[in-house]
Amino acid sequence: MNVERLLSARLPSRMEDVLVLMRALEEALPPGDGIAAFVRLYRAVTEAVDGAVRPGGAYADPRFVRWLDVVFANLFFRALRDATSRSAVPKAWTPLLEARSRPGVLPIQFALAGMNAHINRDLPFALVETWAALDLEPARAGPQHDDFTRLNGLLEETEARVKAELVVGALGHVERSLGRADDVVAMWKVGKAREAAWVNGETLWALRGAPRLRAEYAAALDSMVGFAGRGLLRPL
Repeated sequence: MNVERLLSARLPSRMEDVLVLMRALEEALPPGDGIAAFVRLYRAVTEAVDGAVRPGGAYADPRFVRWLDVVFANLFFRALRDATSRSAVPKAWTPLLEARSRPGVLPIQFALAGMNAHINRDLPFALVETWAALDLEPARAGPQHDDFTRLNGLLEETEARVKAELVVGALGHVERSLGRADDVVAMWKVGKAREAAWVNGETLWALRGAPRLRAEYAAALDSMVGFAGRGLLRPL
């Protein structure tokens, strides 16, 4: 099944469905497609969350975490669907979508550019949508923020493993181009990015009563994330 057909179906409503779609996209996308590199990393992270966040486990509000994960994933699926149908996409996603077949860009760069767009731009909006849907407030002292922060260690561990796999086979090239192989990887810190996403989500939440100002803030955030993405995708 091609990518367009996969994305034309109803978007997932459960984490299980998110993973099914991610795996199908990995199979459908060409191996050299930069989106495929991002999906590989994103799927591994989502599998880790799905396995760790279950009722009765270590997380205080697994419903919040799993709901957020679905809302979050669907923002990526929408961006990819819009790009496939040649509709407008967020500026944060434009660099990766434009560079996905660019020569000289390594899989690790594509993967990190995807995480840049997804966490720095999409996650604040996913948080706001989830807080509203579950009738929650973005309280720093609440169980949702504790769970959100608790995930960082799991995500960092999973990302480190997959990023190392993405570097294998191109390690010598990375070292010659950047001096040290981990220089590209060091540009991305998932814990710091998620902390910033929570703050940006709080800001968007606080601006709900000021739609013009909220729209301007959202547009500025989108543009800034897109600018960072272009830096991550410079050919080596």
